[in-house]
Amino acid sequence: MSLTVTVLGATGSIGRSTTDLLRQHAGRFRVGALVGGRDAAALGALARELKADFAALADESAGPALAEALAGSGIPHGAGEGAVLEAVARDADIVVAAVSGAAGLKPTCAALKLGRTVALANKESLVCAGDAFMRDAKRYGATLLPVDSEHNALAQALGDGRIDDVAKMTITASGGPFRTWTRERIAAATPDQAAAHPTWSMGMKINIDSASLMNKGLELIEAHHLFALSADRLDVIVHPQSIVHGLVYWRDGAVTAGLAMPDMRVPIAHCLGLGDRLTIERGRNLDLAATGSLTFEPADEARFPCLRIARAALAEGGGAPTVMNAANEIAVAAFIRGAIPFYGIAELVERACTHFAAEYRAAPADVEAALAIDAHVRAWASQALPAAAAAE
Repeated sequence: MSLTVTVLGATGSIGRSTTDLLRQHAGRFRVGALVGGRDAAALGALARELKADFAALADESAGPALAEALAGSGIPHGAGEGAVLEAVARDADIVVAAVSGAAGLKPTCAALKLGRTVALANKESLVCAGDAFMRDAKRYGATLLPVDSEHNALAQALGDGRIDDVAKMTITASGGPFRTWTRERIAAATPDQAAAHPTWSMGMKINIDSASLMNKGLELIEAHHLFALSADRLDVIVHPQSIVHGLVYWRDGAVTAGLAMPDMRVPIAHCLGLGDRLTIERGRNLDLAATGSLTFEPADEARFPCLRIARAALAEGGGAPTVMNAANEIAVAAFIRGAIPFYGIAELVERACTHFAAEYRAAPADVEAALAIDAHVRAWASQALPAAAAAE
């Protein structure tokens, strides 16, 4: 019997890797619903090819274009928040939550409340509303499967081991395009330089978060919630080859590591398999002899202050990660359009965390509260951009 899969963020990087696997294993999976952002042509073509039961775009204004793209196909479709939530409400065995940013909170949380198995790639759900998110998962009997390569590697390395026996968990970072750059050179970096990730092919926002190491900070917060580990039992190490994705250090001194070629289809396949291993066509098998050497180095928080800021937000807890994420999304967007320099990202995010520290000490009680904090911080950060423009 085939499994029904819904993909949120179907036209993005994770979504494309997911639909490639669905295409390869067409007899094993049925495509329930596909959700995209605003690219009607891409979503329409994908829905036709995979014979999706439903298609939706988050951008309501793109509704007519989606209707045109699906004309004559007989595939029901819609646009806007209501259509996205309708897609989530449709029957599915697995919901792949791959919408990037805070925009993914509502649909991902809606899937949880239906008790779905959620393959989670939207790390912001846990960064912005982690406490509430994990409570809802338990309350509604939902199953969370980590899609991020680091967290998926940690889950596989943990296996049947007890979390109480874990001394710490470490996620790896490639170091991004600026790993060997001086601070002065990084300060003058352009958006195109920041987006030129040496290993992974991702969206612009995630690439720039990787360049600043903010992405690793977000992943530390995600790991805290997924594995119930305190901040002092989580760490980051730079590993340029991106072969080792996560390491579990046991209290007896043993270390278990998750290794794979840098291909997001590997963790996605692990989630879609639900305990079975899927073959990946055109995948590259890991050959350690050919790789030659694996190197590791500490993360430099002086050149990459976003990682330090994220560690502090994790340690502080409460609403600090929610504030940090909202300010970072505004700052990255401003950097992309040339309004602030690269280090203006860290400048704005740190100022936001300081400004809202007293106001948002408590963790948001639910997704709605998290989104209210998000909106408040975004409005403030947008007004505070001129100060960040002077960062060096």
